[in-house]
Amino acid sequence: MKTNAKSKLEENILSHLTPEGDLLDLEEKNVTPEHLRLLCQAGESLNSVRQLYLSNNGLSDAEIEILSKSRCLPNLEKLFLNHNKIGNAGAKMLAESKLARNITCLMLEANHIGPEGAKAFALSPNLKNLETLFLDSNPIEAEGAEVLAKSANLPALTALHLDNTEIGDQGVKAIAATQTLNGLNKLYLCSNKISDEGAIALAQSPNLKNLNCLSIWRNEIRDGGGKAIAESPHLLKLERLYMSFNLIDKSVRKLIRSSDLASRLKTLVMD
Repeated sequence: MKTNAKSKLEENILSHLTPEGDLLDLEEKNVTPEHLRLLCQAGESLNSVRQLYLSNNGLSDAEIEILSKSRCLPNLEKLFLNHNKIGNAGAKMLAESKLARNITCLMLEANHIGPEGAKAFALSPNLKNLETLFLDSNPIEAEGAEVLAKSANLPALTALHLDNTEIGDQGVKAIAATQTLNGLNKLYLCSNKISDEGAIALAQSPNLKNLNCLSIWRNEIRDGGGKAIAESPHLLKLERLYMSFNLIDKSVRKLIRSSDLASRLKTLVMD
């Protein structure tokens, strides 16, 4: 590598490495395509990096194309790309990248990923090690939830974050009916206009029996859905339940607080 390029690499990339070399923090650093090309040229300098933060940089699909071709992050486990401008094309490039093969945590909150992007993740053979997926505040809609729920390519997934993703009752029912995501123990579904129909589907699903955390606050769940959650014969491992800002009557909230479910919970948040 030429001296000028090496000094740029040191200034713009390597200076943000932790002393241990396992975390590279480029969050809100005005990362440009040139910076990403430098990153891709870093060679063995980044072999120890396990966490890469690229949040809040305005990255688009063009920048993700550069990143997805990188061969200098062979041990990357956690990739944070939230609050950027990544669309379906970028999601597909990430899903098809060798970079994804060791990823256990993929943070993509607040981008522009729709159903096709969700489909790319669901169909990818490279995400076998993925344990935590953040797609909050992306318009994946019910179609995106459905394809994720049917995916046989996410065997390690234990935490699925789908707050504010426009999935509605249809998407929630697809997740409740999953035959492949049986290892889920954390499910986040806030702000999705879920009604009693979706809540009842969650409560009646034997496929979600391993959940220890369920977040369904800021939806449109009424008394029937609240009662169904409280009386669920399947949510026996649940430890944390977040269901504030719904439409559940005060008397039913009182009933929920005195239920067997509530007595097992470590945390119950309900207004």
